[in-house]
Amino acid sequence: METKDALLSLISEPTEGSGNKVTVVGVGQVGMACAFSILSQGVSSDVVLVDVMEDKLKGEMMDLQHGALFLKNARIAASTDYSVTAGSKLCIITAGVRQKEGESRLDLVQRNTDVLKHIVPKLVQYSPDTIILVVSNPVDILTYVAWKLSGLPKNRVIGSGTNLDTSRFRFLISQKLGVSPSSVHGWIIGEHGDSSVAIWSGVNVAGVRLRELNPSVGTSEDPENWTDIHKQVIMSAYDVIKLKGYTSWAIGLSVASLASSILRNSNNVHAVSTYVKDLHGIDQDVFLSVPAVLGAGGISHAVSQKLSDAEKASLYKSASIMAEVQSGLKF
Repeated sequence: METKDALLSLISEPTEGSGNKVTVVGVGQVGMACAFSILSQGVSSDVVLVDVMEDKLKGEMMDLQHGALFLKNARIAASTDYSVTAGSKLCIITAGVRQKEGESRLDLVQRNTDVLKHIVPKLVQYSPDTIILVVSNPVDILTYVAWKLSGLPKNRVIGSGTNLDTSRFRFLISQKLGVSPSSVHGWIIGEHGDSSVAIWSGVNVAGVRLRELNPSVGTSEDPENWTDIHKQVIMSAYDVIKLKGYTSWAIGLSVASLASSILRNSNNVHAVSTYVKDLHGIDQDVFLSVPAVLGAGGISHAVSQKLSDAEKASLYKSASIMAEVQSGLKF
């Protein structure tokens, strides 16, 4: 009799799958920050890593497995073969060509579109009921690409979008006001990139809108220069890339928060990239970030914010930029 048989008496056949299985495609800095954040926060107990680099993939898997005792005994697997992803509730795509110093997210678009052609069909083949969360940049364009390639309904293809920009925005405002980021309420919508839109009209602390205290907040006439904060949000990734070569921790934490809302069906509202045609009068087939309700089925509702005329104009500009870039894509 083998030791295992002597130790364990079989009562019923073991079942595969946990119901909260998460696949992370890409084991670069961003992918591993996502996987680590999800595991360390107990968001999922069943994480699969996929990449084309076999040695690095195995090394990352082993490194996490050796800490499984400290991760609530999570199951961690990895393979270059997509069959390992079967039955995933959520598939997170971080694979792609990394943004270089000084390169805009939009410059990456065709190179990363070509990468997605190899990934998305295989994910859907093995997990037809999955939700796809795109993190690779330019995220709004690539979420559109993933939607087209997947054949999934639009509520189940989501981009990480401006969830991180919104976090940066709230953090920087909190620093200026001397309160915690969680006590500041404000949103960045539109493109996750240079044409993002700061919704200054709604920024508030404890229900007190900053524009009730200073009507010029977020405008060019503001003596306190609050607009500098939005400029810092836009430059944040460029600054971090310049200093350390890549961004990882904040986007990993951002993705873990999105994964948590989906897997726990919590219906939290996040700024994520979703199909926005007919919202706020947008008439293009584009994905942009708006506050949206996230749960077990993906996105159930988008929040229709009250936007000023200037904010609407900026959002339309963002939509036009996306549509123009998409028109040059080769599928």
